[in-house]
Amino acid sequence: MSKSNLHETAYLKLVFQNVAMANIGDASGIQPSATAGSLYLALYKTDPTDADSGNEANYTSYARVAVVRSAAGFTVSGATVENTATATFPTSTGVSNVLTHFGIKTAAFPGGDLVGSGALTSNLTVENGDTPKFDAGALVVTET
Repeated sequence: MSKSNLHETAYLKLVFQNVAMANIGDASGIQPSATAGSLYLALYKTDPTDADSGNEANYTSYARVAVVRSAAGFTVSGATVENTATATFPTSTGVSNVLTHFGIKTAAFPGGDLVGSGALTSNLTVENGDTPKFDAGALVVTET
């Protein structure tokens, strides 16, 4: 199903920035949450797919990273969402992983719905002592 560019942007702003989505139901539209809350960046060893069936990172000390649902957390432009600030994951204290993808989830861990995902620009090997870090704009999701 296709959506207009305007609708894609409005939907993404509702989900990622907690901004009202006008003209759904009535002119006031779908209202933002009373408290913005957070979404959580996750790292994957395989493509999470639309079924969220990928293998999430499991290096020692791994944890998802909370990102506030606002313009301070996510940049929305057209059908694209990016991390606004640097995202730093916990330092590995053991088991190594080769990471290929990232996801954006609705829960800290475990579980939560996958609201977006994408491939890393290149595979990232995380070994003992490594701290995965992604600069602003490095994690990009495109609504299709």
